[in-house]
Amino acid sequence: MKTDTHVVNIGGIEVGGSNPIVIQSMTDTDTSDIINTVSQIEELYNAGSQIVRVTVNNTAAAKAIEEIKIRLSDKDIYVPIVGDFHFIGHKILRDVPKCAELLDKYRINPGNLGKGNRKDENFKTFIDIAKDLDKPVRIGVNAGSLDQELLNIKMDEYSGNKTSQEIESDALVSSALISYDKALDYGLKEDKIIVSCKVSRLNQMVECYREISKSIKAPLHLGLTEAGLGIKSIVSTTAALSILLHEGIGDTIRSSLTPELNAKRSAEVELCKEILQSLSIRNFKAEVTACPGCGRTTSNYFRELTGEIKHYLDKKNKEWIKKYPGSENLKVAVMGCVVNGPGESKAANIGISLPGSGENPVAPVYIDGEKIKLLSGSNIADDFIKLVDEYVLNKWGK
Repeated sequence: MKTDTHVVNIGGIEVGGSNPIVIQSMTDTDTSDIINTVSQIEELYNAGSQIVRVTVNNTAAAKAIEEIKIRLSDKDIYVPIVGDFHFIGHKILRDVPKCAELLDKYRINPGNLGKGNRKDENFKTFIDIAKDLDKPVRIGVNAGSLDQELLNIKMDEYSGNKTSQEIESDALVSSALISYDKALDYGLKEDKIIVSCKVSRLNQMVECYREISKSIKAPLHLGLTEAGLGIKSIVSTTAALSILLHEGIGDTIRSSLTPELNAKRSAEVELCKEILQSLSIRNFKAEVTACPGCGRTTSNYFRELTGEIKHYLDKKNKEWIKKYPGSENLKVAVMGCVVNGPGESKAANIGISLPGSGENPVAPVYIDGEKIKLLSGSNIADDFIKLVDEYVLNKWGK
């Protein structure tokens, strides 16, 4: 069961409570480069990002926000834009009021707002601006930029009794909770605050979020600080987010992948969608179940047919979702032999169990658990695709 949290509205997207888990992303362009920033926001939005964060690290970036929003509007793209602030963010918001007005949320890092009284004053400036403009904030604590004063206090308090990682975790959680309480003390309402506590180490990140979720009802933004490159980044992100989401913790997610050279930034969005769909939390497209192959599927036919059907479903996905709402829940099974083929095919909405090596060269098709037809010959793929089309039309086209 999902943890009970407050609902925070971010530019029309509701995060928390019983709302679906929200996917967000972040650009890696120079925000003052308006053309490339708009192009990347469009890419992320089209991939399924519901909220997009941009870096606002100087006055030029802040002044670009207005034109970015205009150009997105011209493209009929109304995705909430979050400003990512560090170090002098409070000054930027104060000096460029149009930026403060147009952004849909501010991300604040308590670890780099200064020291001593100045830190509290700068944080209050952020909160006062958010309060005056009725904007939500994310209090985003990161291990890599943790409040060193707080960390030193924790080290003195627990020296010899806890490991360095345990002390760091305690400081991370404390920083998030202290900042949350201060924001409330400064007058920001509960329904304007989201919290995150990001670490690159998977187990540590999971424990920090578990502790925070026990203490406050703020919606939680999940993610590793840096997931890294390649398959390692995919595995780490999937494992970390899946553990917490399975426990009902988390209201919005981001995959902080380091993109390969010339790769699409939207890969991080696609990963989030796959994680949510794999956990049966949200569905975004028809899903294909296919066996991994074995000695019974030694020909290339099974692999070719599976790829052909998946390619067709991916191609039709956007059209079907628009014309046939609910078709994103379609489950298709393409199985390679008699061992698991019939069982998996029966469990899907529609499934086909191909003949394995040495089996009778016919492929039974199952619809909603019932065997309805045997396919054979050289046109099995086309014949099966026609049956899938008919199923979608009959089930969701009415």
